[in-house]
Amino acid sequence: MAIADIDARDDARKIAASFDLTKLPPDFYADPYPYYRALREHEPVKHMPDGSWLLTRYDDILPVYRDFKAFSSDKKKEFGAKYGATPLFEHHTTSLIFNDPPLHTRVRRAIVGAISQRHIAAMEPGLVKLVDGLLALMSEKREVDLIDDFAAAIPIGIIGNLLGVPHDERGPLRGWSLDILGALEPVLTAERAAKGNCAVTDMLAYLKTLVDERRAHLRDPDTDVLTRLIVGEEGDEPLTENQLLHQCIFLLNAGHETTTNLIGSALHALSKWPDQKAKLIEQSEDMERMKTAVEEFLRYESSVQLGNRITTADVEVGGFRLAPDSRITIGIGAANRDPAQFPEPDRLDIAREPNRHLAFAFGIHTCAGINLARLEARVALSRFLRRFPDYALTAVPVRDGRARFRGFPHLPANVAA
Repeated sequence: MAIADIDARDDARKIAASFDLTKLPPDFYADPYPYYRALREHEPVKHMPDGSWLLTRYDDILPVYRDFKAFSSDKKKEFGAKYGATPLFEHHTTSLIFNDPPLHTRVRRAIVGAISQRHIAAMEPGLVKLVDGLLALMSEKREVDLIDDFAAAIPIGIIGNLLGVPHDERGPLRGWSLDILGALEPVLTAERAAKGNCAVTDMLAYLKTLVDERRAHLRDPDTDVLTRLIVGEEGDEPLTENQLLHQCIFLLNAGHETTTNLIGSALHALSKWPDQKAKLIEQSEDMERMKTAVEEFLRYESSVQLGNRITTADVEVGGFRLAPDSRITIGIGAANRDPAQFPEPDRLDIAREPNRHLAFAFGIHTCAGINLARLEARVALSRFLRRFPDYALTAVPVRDGRARFRGFPHLPANVAA
């Protein structure tokens, strides 16, 4: 073995031994994958200084997703210590994603029923119109921000339509979402806590007026998610007012931030892989190939990098015994770069198949909007590449300093290059 190989192995071992999610080095945010690689190779079930566990291997993570009873999504114990009696605690312990059945089942059934494959297919003409309108505006500007002018505007428009948020009232939604989701980072600073709590309070106040109006004027529950959540599913206990409001916050947050990051990161990745960009431009009219490419963007730069569970019994994970109430961080981004599952995992391959990534989680907590997000990305990317095949970034973009959610706050570009 060459000296360089020995040094690299020893460096990776040191990185894994000292890794701490609460004390991340600055270069982690730009490129976390070397750290994930070191952990997978040397400490794939990492016992963190705070007593929690971090999983980075695909084959260790999949069973955790499968067993929702032994690995609970209920965050009351964990978030009680993190947030205290605050609006953030109330929101994150009420929303769909951080709950187990039966509440999770009831809310998910209502959401999925309103965004079925049939409903999503009916949305496509409106989505195409929205995307084409954004492309026309960018064509006039030429110097654009691919996040503000494009990636973020698409899911805000779609989720706003699903909940019936008036167009002139959508301005604050992205800021509220970023502040609430920012408070989910491994380290809760005083600034993040203050912004998050303020955002929850303001969002609840706004949504209360929206819900009151909708109760007075119910719409077709087949197409209006808010009406469907209000009336409930046949045979289910209706959601309380508090539960309803927090599910709306969850939908607005989860429905647009992850899709924004997916579209933005895809356009960034293509700029770094010109051969893949050229292939995708050639195939931009082929929706089946575009579907395959979107799955690769989801794997390559997963919008959500970290998930969490808490054990309800003695369990074994990757050869380690974990006691009840053990907190687990699921390394989604690490699993999606695991060479045991994905050959050449650090290479962008828009034709990669099979591609059983975990970007949408797995099991009962698989993203409820999975098919909607795929449609938004497919339409956005195909039409963008046809309109602006020679787009070019005009500055080195900087990641937004978050470990759980991976995206860019801005992507300056020239679309007339």
